[in-house]
Amino acid sequence: MSTTKWRKSSRSGNGQAGSDCVETRAAGAGFEVRDSKLSEDSPIFGLTQGDFVALLENAKRR
Repeated sequence: MSTTKWRKSSRSGNGQAGSDCVETRAAGAGFEVRDSKLSEDSPIFGLTQGDFVALLENAKRR
């Protein structure tokens, strides 16, 4: 499976206190999501493309 580098939102604050965020990367035909503050120790959640789009749409409403 082909994966890309982890990406964090530019709105996350780049390491400032309270700036932890989720990170995402493309993986195969879908995406993976993890907790940035846990980094390599974070569980990784695999999402289909449709589920990832739904997650982003839901986050926009909050």
